[in-house]
Amino acid sequence: MWEVNVLEKTIYIRMRHRVIVHQDILVKFQDIAQVIADEEIYQKIIAIPIHKITKQDNNIIIIDVMKVIKLINTLYPDADIQIIGPTQTIIEVVSKKRGVSIPLFILIWLLLFFGAAMAIMNFHEDVSMKAVHQHIYTIITGTYNPHPLIFQIPYSIGLGLGMVLFFNHIFKKRINEEPSPLEVEMFNYQQNLDHYVIMNENKESMLKIDDH
Repeated sequence: MWEVNVLEKTIYIRMRHRVIVHQDILVKFQDIAQVIADEEIYQKIIAIPIHKITKQDNNIIIIDVMKVIKLINTLYPDADIQIIGPTQTIIEVVSKKRGVSIPLFILIWLLLFFGAAMAIMNFHEDVSMKAVHQHIYTIITGTYNPHPLIFQIPYSIGLGLGMVLFFNHIFKKRINEEPSPLEVEMFNYQQNLDHYVIMNENKESMLKIDDH
């Protein structure tokens, strides 16, 4: 009988890595963690209020697992709490979505378009791509052509298709399930950013110990 009671009071918790919420939201336990427990215990735990988002909060809030354990212990002091996975949850507070500004969208699109075009043209000028095409045309045909369009046009089309394949997207449609190099870099950047936020926002984890 004793073993059955211990099993029923065992609570498994896995903190979510990052959640996104809006202003004036009451964050509950079910929003920041996954729970495995007896059904009666489970229903009470997931309804525990964790934090009320207010305008005074920053856009990043760190919820530490120690706070979660403390709240659970107020309901079940003798529970066996098992923590699996990360020990903090990052709550990102976002404002309501605003409408897209058409003039701003067009301005950014033009800047990116002409910026990319200038970068590609400068690169081709540095490596003398036009001279290379002319030289290849001369080798194959035996005649000199200052505008070897038979090479330049397919090359330009292939350059665009190569960029599409590299970024693995056609507008919002993904070509295949493999992440693009840009997505991998963005993922690594987000991981490093989250690690930095956890180490600097959670003041309780940074204690100063004086020399004795």
